[in-house]
Amino acid sequence: MSDQVFIIRNQLGQFWIRAGEWVDGREPQRILKLRHRDEAVNLLVELSAKDIDLRGEVIESDLDHRGEPEVEVSAHATPTLAEKAAAQALLAEAAANEDNNPEDSAGEAAETTASADEDPAMEPSASAGV
Repeated sequence: MSDQVFIIRNQLGQFWIRAGEWVDGREPQRILKLRHRDEAVNLLVELSAKDIDLRGEVIESDLDHRGEPEVEVSAHATPTLAEKAAAQALLAEAAANEDNNPEDSAGEAAETTASADEDPAMEPSASAGV
């Protein structure tokens, strides 16, 4: 196995992963590692065709003892897998709470409708149709 791979880095210093997103390099095991430069160049061309603002480059990176690319972490942070999982758990919990309290949501909607009905500014003017 070679000790070097090719990876794709954007103008923000973030790295492309197989899941189709950019990461900052704090989790180097997630970075897409390609064995051949031409594969990396082809992928960069495809990415550039989809995102005209992309200014990417193919870089050659050495692998560490775990087989992960040695990269400098980007100053433009992206969420880690753990942070994404925590955010999804919070969203799921919030959705479950909404499902358990449907009358609260309906009550808020009714109050909003009632206040709009009472507000004269919300009524169409008679001269608007003239």
